[in-house]
Amino acid sequence: MLPDQQLLRIPGPSPIPPSVQRAMGKPMIGHRGQETKELLQRIKPKLKPIFGTQQDVLIITGSGTAGLETAVVNTVKPGDEVLVIVTGSFGDRFAKICTEYQIKTHRLDIKWGKSVSPGSVEAYLKEHPSIKAVFSTYCETSTGVMNPIEELATVVHNHSDALFIVDGVSCIGGVETKMDEWGIDILVTGSQKALMLPAGLTFVSASNRAWKVMDANERPRFYLDLKKYQDNLVNDATPFTPALSLLFGLEQVLKLLEEEGLEQVYTRHQLMKNMTRAAFRAHDIPLLTSDDSASSTITAIKPADFQAEDLRSMIKKEFGLEVAGGQQHMKGEIFRIGHMGYCSPADVLQIIGIIEIGLQKIGKAIDLGKGTRAAQELYIG
Repeated sequence: MLPDQQLLRIPGPSPIPPSVQRAMGKPMIGHRGQETKELLQRIKPKLKPIFGTQQDVLIITGSGTAGLETAVVNTVKPGDEVLVIVTGSFGDRFAKICTEYQIKTHRLDIKWGKSVSPGSVEAYLKEHPSIKAVFSTYCETSTGVMNPIEELATVVHNHSDALFIVDGVSCIGGVETKMDEWGIDILVTGSQKALMLPAGLTFVSASNRAWKVMDANERPRFYLDLKKYQDNLVNDATPFTPALSLLFGLEQVLKLLEEEGLEQVYTRHQLMKNMTRAAFRAHDIPLLTSDDSASSTITAIKPADFQAEDLRSMIKKEFGLEVAGGQQHMKGEIFRIGHMGYCSPADVLQIIGIIEIGLQKIGKAIDLGKGTRAAQELYIG
């Protein structure tokens, strides 16, 4: 491989389009000046369709985890009861944030690689009528599972008065999302995944129901106080210094998504998922998730007869291709491929071809090209 060539195909950060990189290189401007005000005016309306909402999408300088913490501190207070649906490492993170803030946290733990059943959430809510909020991941980054968010929102609202709060960090911008129609009360995402930017921005939108709860919540908060962001965004400003270079890049990202069309963006991600899964199935290499639960932005593979880390090391050394390993108890047991954002079917074919060589080199007997052909045939249709 070339010394400075890197093929980054992990579940975030994801590659950045060249036009976005160029946009981020613009000269700095005053963050309280007219130019920044006009930049935010242009960005505001274009974020709403990605969230599927008529509400403002608030922009906070911070990582996706900052967005998760923001969702917690604005909606619940010490002693409140919440339910956290844990389908992997980032559901677990939601639970840890709640516990750290002295919230009475109920966990609904689901086997990693499985999505949550709406019926199990319904049963839990009936047993615990005091729950104030239900937290869930949309795409669980650590396993490549997509939870049935629309159905979960219906269950939460039909069987409780709880807010439904969703971590969409590893999929918003790559999958269909209808925050208002589905009944999501707070939706969070980050910049470094399907939105094709470096890490450093988190985005939060809240329903009218959520705003009523937040307005009545007396818990102290400062930097992560959503009311400050809402009040400032009305005037096309931010309460604290924004990451201006990322906002330059964000404007270009939104232009790219608009030009492609969101429906085509979602179709492209679905196609890449299907191509990736078809390739591994062609080699009889087990996938961690079922088709029904599989994410459009991440595929997790759980090999039975070779070491995931051996393959990861081989393809990184030989080709500069970086895929992710497992987290927590799945470390060393799975590897994960990110196919999100600035990624196309052509990239998937490259990934599969490289992985086939890697499998041969670590000693797994395969028919070279069999997985690539399966992906090609699926693409052709």
